[in-house]
Amino acid sequence: MAKEQIIIFGTGDIAQIANYYFEIDSNYDVVAFTVDSAFLTQNEYEGKPLVAFESITDIYPPQHYKMFIALSYAKMNKLREGKYHEAKAKGYTLVSYVSSRCSYLSQFPCGDNCFIFEDNTIQPFVRIGNNVTLWSGNHIGHHSVIKDHNFVSSHVVISGHCTIESNCFLGVNSTLAHKVNIARETLLGSGAVIAKNTQEKGVYVPPRTVLLEKKSDEITL
Repeated sequence: MAKEQIIIFGTGDIAQIANYYFEIDSNYDVVAFTVDSAFLTQNEYEGKPLVAFESITDIYPPQHYKMFIALSYAKMNKLREGKYHEAKAKGYTLVSYVSSRCSYLSQFPCGDNCFIFEDNTIQPFVRIGNNVTLWSGNHIGHHSVIKDHNFVSSHVVISGHCTIESNCFLGVNSTLAHKVNIARETLLGSGAVIAKNTQEKGVYVPPRTVLLEKKSDEITL
């Protein structure tokens, strides 16, 4: 069966990684990249054409091509959200990547423009909205809901019946207890442990690691 052809928005690390995953583990064929004209400094990326987003519909019309927005969590995911809406306004269907090495056990498919890496465990009754990134190795507990435009870093534990509102960032190794609600635009630092509902736009970080006066060769392991 012929692969569907897609364009990737972006030329950063995430775009390069997305191109790699689509190539080795999907039914999509990346045919080109696109960025805003202000950031167009070359006409090729990863050996494929790189064209201005402003003229993308003339070269790769949405009737024949789909798109993936490969941007980071910058500005609490709002940069990626903005391009998500712009691409849809141009008529593009936005595709998702779900790794074949992900344990996707929910009966509910994820939304569009999701990027779900390997080794994620997504339990039954989980619902994942649009434009959500789940980096590798997370646990998403049963009946939890991850709403639109979120970014979940690696090795995050989301227990059962949690709700992640839009535009949140969950740092590496952060942990959510059972039935916790994460309010809009919450930022969880690496290793944060959340047992109660968060406040909108709240920033939660764990105690810092301290440097001891002793040197490593003065400690018996």
